[in-house]
Amino acid sequence: MASITMSLSDELKKEIKDLAWVNWSEIAREETMKKLIFENYLKTGDISNEQWTFCEKIDWHPVDELPLKEEFKKEIESRKKEKSIRLNSVEEIL
Repeated sequence: MASITMSLSDELKKEIKDLAWVNWSEIAREETMKKLIFENYLKTGDISNEQWTFCEKIDWHPVDELPLKEEFKKEIESRKKEKSIRLNSVEEIL
């Protein structure tokens, strides 16, 4: 297995040491996989079964990284302006 060495500022190194319970190697692996899957998704619009399994395991999908579409943003803003009603219980809906 390959090994990667990173340069860190003294301050960041101290903060990382304070979080000894964190598995930094696993975080780096997951973030690298996410980046590779995302780049592949942007190029092909698809992900492999193996990539899908990884995504399910960490509860993430490449579309999570995409910006919101403008029409969706407009819809959200228009709904914010709508008058709403306050209900005291679920029974009031029925």
